[in-house]
Amino acid sequence: MKRFHVHMHVEDMQKSIRFYSTIFGEPAVVKPDYAKWMVEDPRLNFAISDRGSSSGVDHLGIQVETEEELAALRERMAADELPLTGQANASCCYAKSDKWWTMDPQGMPWETYHTLDSIPVYGGETRAGESGLEKFKAGACCGQPSKVKASASGGCGTDAVREKSKAGACCGS
Repeated sequence: MKRFHVHMHVEDMQKSIRFYSTIFGEPAVVKPDYAKWMVEDPRLNFAISDRGSSSGVDHLGIQVETEEELAALRERMAADELPLTGQANASCCYAKSDKWWTMDPQGMPWETYHTLDSIPVYGGETRAGESGLEKFKAGACCGQPSKVKASASGGCGTDAVREKSKAGACCGS
């Protein structure tokens, strides 16, 4: 079964934890720089962290329960010729996950992923940038800024990037 995922950067963790706990109940995970709620109705994985360069929505996604569900989502995105970047066994947000990233036409990163295990650290294998395009170009995840800069010639939703994706290279990979 799939779960919708939203990750937001916040300025004040304690105030944000109090606020979102009022809406969603007690968080499933609380760390000094991160919190996550696994809401059952509606099925939602809502996470916040204070690692972004600005507050607001960092990325959206779909969390799946099996590798087969992840493969099916990847196949659907590939069939529609969406730009894709894969990450196997990525360490991010206190978890190890297999992931596929794409970008919507507005430049919002979308993550499809299967969580393999929890880990005791936030993780640094995947890097986020200051904009959706930078995050996607850098391999994306939640948090630590990267030095990858977006080009003015277009982003991951553009025809040029889709052509690169068809050739096996998307967003700088």
